[in-house]
Amino acid sequence: MVRLPVYNMEGAQTGDLEVSADIFGASPRPGVLHQAVLAVLAARRQGTAHAKTRGEVSGSSRKLWRQKGTGRARVGDRRPPHWVGGGVAIGPRARSHRQRVSRRMKVEALRSALSARASAGDVTVVEQVELAEPKTRALNEVLIALRAEAPTLLVLPEANKIVWRCGRNIPRLNIQPAADLNCYDVMVARKVIIAKDAIPRLEERLS
Repeated sequence: MVRLPVYNMEGAQTGDLEVSADIFGASPRPGVLHQAVLAVLAARRQGTAHAKTRGEVSGSSRKLWRQKGTGRARVGDRRPPHWVGGGVAIGPRARSHRQRVSRRMKVEALRSALSARASAGDVTVVEQVELAEPKTRALNEVLIALRAEAPTLLVLPEANKIVWRCGRNIPRLNIQPAADLNCYDVMVARKVIIAKDAIPRLEERLS
């Protein structure tokens, strides 16, 4: 088992919490982690870049002048790539950039990311995340008390609309429920703050 310090919302340590060593104390696997991170970034690409070929641009398809006897270069229609207004020879096409990653690999990558962050001392467990008033200032005071460094990742047991609305104006703060957490969000954050109630859900998901 691995023990993580537990803090309250005022930033005072209230004790320790035993967590699974398979999730927070495993040996990181850089190869699996790298492939999973690339898959996350690829899935975020829109893939809407699209250039028209000579068959898609507007313009007549008739032959502009006869093949021989004019003294000019031979030519077909007015849509070849080397003409102004012509199609693009080898341009980007709209497509999906998603990469297939197995569920087992995703689980192993998230374990590696959490273990690497925990071994570096970048994981903080907070007893609860309950705001006295639904204001950005209230959540920002909690982050300051926990000595959060941007970019910060806040992991909640489940989606909380009030906390999300309070944190959307805080620069470089990422709020995720335990069910949606991925390895990229963990690795890109300098400080990972996990609500105590989210630990069992992570262990259940990654067991």
